[in-house]
Amino acid sequence: MELPSYFIADLPRDTHLTESLLGEACRALKRNRAAHLATRPTSELVAFLAALGANWLKPDFPFRRMALEQGPGQTGFSAATIARGLDAFFSELTAENINALLVQEVGHVARLDKFVPEPVANTSPRRAALARGPELIVHVAAGNLPAPALAGMVFGLLVRAAQFVKCASGAAFFPRLFAHSIYAADPKLGSCIELAEWPGGNTALEQALFSHADCVTATGSDEAIAAIRQLVPGHARFVGYGHRVSFGYIAAEALNRASASQLAALAAADVAAWDQLGCLSPHVFYVETGGEFGPDAFAEMLAAELDRIEKLEPRGMLPAEAVAQIASRRAFYEVRAANLPDTRLWSSPSSTAWTVVYEADPQFQLSCLHRFVYVKQVRELAEALRGAESVRGKVSTVGIAAPAPRAHQIAAELAAWGVTRICPIGRMQRPPLLWRHDGRPALADLVLWTDWELE
Repeated sequence: MELPSYFIADLPRDTHLTESLLGEACRALKRNRAAHLATRPTSELVAFLAALGANWLKPDFPFRRMALEQGPGQTGFSAATIARGLDAFFSELTAENINALLVQEVGHVARLDKFVPEPVANTSPRRAALARGPELIVHVAAGNLPAPALAGMVFGLLVRAAQFVKCASGAAFFPRLFAHSIYAADPKLGSCIELAEWPGGNTALEQALFSHADCVTATGSDEAIAAIRQLVPGHARFVGYGHRVSFGYIAAEALNRASASQLAALAAADVAAWDQLGCLSPHVFYVETGGEFGPDAFAEMLAAELDRIEKLEPRGMLPAEAVAQIASRRAFYEVRAANLPDTRLWSSPSSTAWTVVYEADPQFQLSCLHRFVYVKQVRELAEALRGAESVRGKVSTVGIAAPAPRAHQIAAELAAWGVTRICPIGRMQRPPLLWRHDGRPALADLVLWTDWELE
């Protein structure tokens, strides 16, 4: 299957992008939005997105087939990794979930269509409210992980915004496929989306693009977010998501003979998803002492599960510098493990496909990723949080395994420490559609409100 040329990203790679071309594209997007999207009922958009999500789950859907056939060469991920990631994202895109998101974010499924009375009794004056999306959103997407860019496009359609998706150079594959699937299902909606890719740091192009936007969203490193923020004009809203890390926490009670092996399998799935390259990927699993299995035994079980996953869902190919970094880090821990009883190392034979390092030292370690993970021994959560103090304020997700009473206590302490998402281990890379990314609302950050005080 060959994709037709609907978007700037479909043009030959040597096409010279100009400020004038971007301006023309933005003006066309706004015209198309006025004609085809601005008055589209929310219920119709919900049904469209839910049907599209269901299609992406079908093995014979042409765009899914293209993702699995061409994706490994385009992105470096194996077909099995891509399939699991697409299933995780599109299984959330149901009418029930989308309607629940609308209620969570704007209070009513029809509030983007019309004024809806506020559900507050005995107030004077009574009020109704309408939420309005921006005319044009510019999304600055980063990297090859599809979920952030695809979610942004879904949210943009829900708030009836025209959208320009600026992808990092060489990273347009998944957003481009998704945009083409929208166009194939409804060309009028597809005409309200544009995509292009170029290396970051082209100030002239980015300023020209941002000048047409009412809202700019961006995902990337803290340095990239700061640089983009400086270029966004004062009239436009800016929503930026910088660098984040994640880790797991396993209570001693969870390490029993009935559940330890299954828990190791769930933890391994979190590490393997998208080859550990997302902000939701765990760098470290903190494991309490005192369970039927110790932290070092859990690390060994985790290694066995990563070895099993590698046979079913192989890690993607790596550039030489990433392979060298993993080899260097492994060599360091091989020496340490040979000389210190509180360090152990497990690794894939004859490859850098996966690595597990066990250390008694609770100091948080940034992994070199690509399925390289630490297991750290702690006595209690407070010790883990002291060890992770260096990344406080930068933690996106903590996956936990604990029985219900302790899970509530752990969650409360993590929230007070600043963690914005807590989930069971095994779901770290499967956030729900209603997830408040980095503690921020998904749709409410995009809309403006009109309040109507009724007589």
